[in-house]
Amino acid sequence: MFLQAFYQIQAKQAGISKDNGRMSPTELVSLPRLRERARVRTVPAAINLLYALEPVAAALCLICLSPFLAMVALAICVLSGASPLVAHRRVGRYGKTLWVYKFRSMWPSGAPVRGSALFVEKVADDEAKAKLGPDPRVTSAFASFCRRHSIDELPQLALIAAGRMSVVGPRPITRFELNEYYQPEALEVLSVKPGLTGLWQVRGRSRLTYRQRKRFDLLLVRRFSAGLYFQILTATIPGVLSGRDAW
Repeated sequence: MFLQAFYQIQAKQAGISKDNGRMSPTELVSLPRLRERARVRTVPAAINLLYALEPVAAALCLICLSPFLAMVALAICVLSGASPLVAHRRVGRYGKTLWVYKFRSMWPSGAPVRGSALFVEKVADDEAKAKLGPDPRVTSAFASFCRRHSIDELPQLALIAAGRMSVVGPRPITRFELNEYYQPEALEVLSVKPGLTGLWQVRGRSRLTYRQRKRFDLLLVRRFSAGLYFQILTATIPGVLSGRDAW
């Protein structure tokens, strides 16, 4: 509850709390597709049990990692001259808007970011583009290292502690991505919590196309089980440590 309240306070300071409500279903899928809601697979009981246990585990991880996270935040503040966190608007479970927090990894080379919020800065939704190589907007070696080893994703542990995300699930996507690439199966993807890691993160990561990502997300949702959950979790660790297929 403390973590959830903390992020709500930060959202208000950044002027983004008004967007934290539920999106209209018609913004996500066409009306004929809404009639197919009954076809969406029920989340297995084992996954719901894991959902219940994850907030405690995530809170403990945050406590243990807090000195490391503070050092990363301080380094970003010094290097960028801006807030250490950025908030990206994504579509969460059941179509509810979700502000996903990440460590800042993009700023102009040799110049501090101007007009940044003190702690977290809202970043407007961008039209999604497949990552075909290193992003030229990442100008810092430190930021590149954080992205390659997913250190920039660690603030999302707070969203898991608040029950808004899961450790394993489809990665949070934008409205544009949902409507452009995930139709007509959008409701299936939104039937589970978005995850810190997922199936396509351990099957190619940045080198995959959106069509391939969608295929893996649907496979995850349709075959979601405790066994698959732990398979993805154990495969994520060596992938993050090696930085393979990430940029």
